[in-house]
Amino acid sequence: MKFKPLALILSIALTLGIGALGGWATAQSVKTWYPILNKPSFNPPNWVFPYAWTTIYILIGIAAYLVWMKRDKIVHFPRTVAIYLIQLVLNLSWSFIFFYLHEIGFALAEIILLLLVILINAYVFYKIDKWAGLLFIPYILWVTFASFLTYNIFILN
Repeated sequence: MKFKPLALILSIALTLGIGALGGWATAQSVKTWYPILNKPSFNPPNWVFPYAWTTIYILIGIAAYLVWMKRDKIVHFPRTVAIYLIQLVLNLSWSFIFFYLHEIGFALAEIILLLLVILINAYVFYKIDKWAGLLFIPYILWVTFASFLTYNIFILN
């Protein structure tokens, strides 16, 4: 497999672009609405989130690149791409639902669906390329934590 730097850059840029859109959706509420919410004691400080998400977006971008490089050998490549794109859309949607619309209960339901699709995506990627699947582990862990955090914010508010 020959390294394709442009494909890697584009793959990472796509995920970081999703992150930037999510950041846009959260920017105002992080300053106004989010601080007045009751949050659990384990709520991380706000500065943690951009670093965590940037790292995760880079890792899933690399995972997508690894899968893309094997696309000619994947029988159901369009399905694989669809699963990947669905989890990206759900990822972005959560930011809009929670921070832009302020719908904590709906965000909780949505993040559970997101976690399920991430697990499916990780499994599909793992079957294609072991490292691509393993690169989803931090994403799975972070969204699991985010789900628990969202649940607690929902209960407290």
